[in-house]
Amino acid sequence: MPVLDPNPQNGQKKLLTILGVMLLVTVVIGVIATIASP
Repeated sequence: MPVLDPNPQNGQKKLLTILGVMLLVTVVIGVIATIASP
């Protein structure tokens, strides 16, 4: 079973999307905090 399935099931794709969004939000908050800090 490959780690990256070319055709993932709907639940797996949804989970990857949620993880991607969470990671993106964390990066954005980090960048904003870095810019806002004096």
